[in-house]
Amino acid sequence: MLVQQQPSLTWLQRERAWVEIDLAALRHNVRHLKTWVGDRVELLAVVKADAYGHGAATIARSALAAGAQWLAVATIEEGGQLREANIDAPILVLGAAHTADQIKALLHWKLQPTLCTLQQSFTFAEVLKSLGRSLPVHLNIDTGMARLGTRWTEAADWAQWVAQASPLHLASLYSHFATADEPDPTVMRLQYQRFQGFLQDFSQRARSSGLTLPKIHMANSAALLADQAYHFDRVRAGLALYGLTPAPHLAGILPLRPVMSIRARITQLKTIEPGEGVSYGHRYVAQRPTRVAVVGIGYADGVPRNLSNQMQVLIRGRSVPQIGSITMDQLMLDVTDFPGDLMPGEVVTLLGEDAGQQIPAEDWADRLGTISWEILCGFKHRLPRITVND
Repeated sequence: MLVQQQPSLTWLQRERAWVEIDLAALRHNVRHLKTWVGDRVELLAVVKADAYGHGAATIARSALAAGAQWLAVATIEEGGQLREANIDAPILVLGAAHTADQIKALLHWKLQPTLCTLQQSFTFAEVLKSLGRSLPVHLNIDTGMARLGTRWTEAADWAQWVAQASPLHLASLYSHFATADEPDPTVMRLQYQRFQGFLQDFSQRARSSGLTLPKIHMANSAALLADQAYHFDRVRAGLALYGLTPAPHLAGILPLRPVMSIRARITQLKTIEPGEGVSYGHRYVAQRPTRVAVVGIGYADGVPRNLSNQMQVLIRGRSVPQIGSITMDQLMLDVTDFPGDLMPGEVVTLLGEDAGQQIPAEDWADRLGTISWEILCGFKHRLPRITVND
């Protein structure tokens, strides 16, 4: 008797559209970042938001193998998912936690939390004492971001209290730049000065109390590229890890390579006559006999609808314009001037490299008036993540 096997969906992963993750490019970026910061400085790989859409577990493993020493996530759940993937490197949770259940989860997953306020520190100390446990903690010093953290002017008393609280182990003090990707360094320098002032105050208190000084970190990708004075003991590499430069004035400092490409296949070809419209609203009307390629990817996959009629794609390294409104599952191209042997199944590159030509995420970001971080994080998980160059 024949046993019928369940069909596998794996073979379908490249049949419509996918996110391609180049692990050789990731390793390349990590090595150059490590060389740039030097052996004395630890490299923390920021893998929050599913590693900016790249796939957190895959990126974390490759980054650690290439030389990163730490990982950072935004939430406890993200950290737990990495532990479930058998990743045992130290993980910093950048977001705030407040409840006893959250503290228990941090302990269970062996995650290291960020503390943001004195009251939060009281809660952690009380819960940990009741459990008979201790926990490494990291303090966020607000030097001008006005997001999480305690203001630098009030933080020394708080840091001293945490350093002396028996269930808490003060593992690091950190801050975050608000304008590191801006050409004008005025605010960044002001934040650095504020952080240095806080550190000087706390260091004096620590020495007089016989306390061990924790690790210090402040630099995100833009700051670590902008000035090595900002490196301290550790740097937090996010966007640079994925091969993108945080700002034009920082381009070329390191030879970073984009890790993510977006690819899809042509599903149909047709010819329309002059005066005929394309897609919803007929926001594109053909001015000549036009050969249209339909591609199986749309805004439900993360291609912004606002790019309609203003983006280019690559086919065999040649630039081709997108036409008409981008729809939920499809978009259309004008391939009139493309060689006649184009067929359904041909691969189209929306972002990334093809035959020596490149469409960077910055191109979409500039057209949309946003930032490349948002572009990378916008691709939905309907698109399978396919690794290459393992």
